[in-house]
Amino acid sequence: MQRPISGRAYYRRKLAAGKTPMEAMRALKRRLSDIVYKQMIKDATKPGTGLGGHVGATLQSSAADRIPMIDTSEQSLPGPAEPQPRTPLLAAS
Repeated sequence: MQRPISGRAYYRRKLAAGKTPMEAMRALKRRLSDIVYKQMIKDATKPGTGLGGHVGATLQSSAADRIPMIDTSEQSLPGPAEPQPRTPLLAAS
């Protein structure tokens, strides 16, 4: 918005069309997000790109082991947790 570029011109056109400054800014952001999205779709459909539009992306994991070792902190508990007695709340005065 600080430099005289096409975004500023678009913003000023929206203001001239009767939009509030917030509405004009929202319209500009929407226009920019549409441009970025279209470019992402174009990049993803280029020949030679894999999943997600990246060259060399595969479905296979690059992890060394098929099933990684589970650490003790990741193991499930042996049974249900024991109920703990609740402390009664003091009445608000």
